[in-house]
Amino acid sequence: MACSGDGTKQDYIRHLRHSPRGAGSRPSQPAFGHLPMTPSHLGTALVTGASSGIGAVYADRLARRGHDLVLVARDRSRLLALADRLSTETGRSIEVLAADLGSPEGLQRVERQLREDASITLLVNNAGIGTHTPLLESDVDQMSRMVALNVDALMRLSYAAVPGFVARGRGTVVNIASIVALAPEILNGVYGGTKAFVMAFSQSLHHELAARGVRVQAVLPGATATDFWAKGGRPVEHLPQQIVMRAEDLVDAALLGLDRGELITVPSLHDDRALREMEAARLSLAPHLSSNTVAPRYAR
Repeated sequence: MACSGDGTKQDYIRHLRHSPRGAGSRPSQPAFGHLPMTPSHLGTALVTGASSGIGAVYADRLARRGHDLVLVARDRSRLLALADRLSTETGRSIEVLAADLGSPEGLQRVERQLREDASITLLVNNAGIGTHTPLLESDVDQMSRMVALNVDALMRLSYAAVPGFVARGRGTVVNIASIVALAPEILNGVYGGTKAFVMAFSQSLHHELAARGVRVQAVLPGATATDFWAKGGRPVEHLPQQIVMRAEDLVDAALLGLDRGELITVPSLHDDRALREMEAARLSLAPHLSSNTVAPRYAR
């Protein structure tokens, strides 16, 4: 069942399915500590970019795991269709929040939801745009819009969610990056730079928050069968099919990585020894990166 209202007066549409949340109430808090993370009390997952592709698959999988959902994207009609299907198939309570995260107004609405909804235990920062156009052929204003969505919006939503997670002693942030965070030469340099930020930001959040009950994961997809490519003028069908992963397989692997406690998950990387060695090398460098003397190789 879907309930709709005047979009100019109503920020979200609530699907009255299952759970006290669907009746407009918040889950009661225990007198001491927190309720266990059982299938009946996983809390609510807010997923951005949820109308299609990777975000829609996350919504599907998380609902089937037992999460209620807040689905965020610009396309209200597609969100409603997804919410109708998932609420029917899973019985979970699902809210639709149509918002353009590239606009200050839309971003503020989602920030407010994250700050005020104490039932939210999981944030999936999936919304983003990209391009495979070479830097010198790209429109600089479009690059600025990409930075605003891929970097600023993701950072602000994380800042909106994390204080509540820390106060409640639990919460999870999943940030969708890209393999170009590791290999920026593959696609447009600005896009690669935004995804490198996502990975570095996730690593820093993990370092700061792990001991406070907040889990962080950065997921680095390779080429994935979504409309990302078509929007950039190169349909995914034109890519070598041996490098293209289904969105369903990607998300299933990413969730398994989350269950295992991975900070960086690269579902398409079959042999992760080099990745682990790179991380070990990075950590070994950290104590030696700052000094009051110039390295001998630069001495005159």
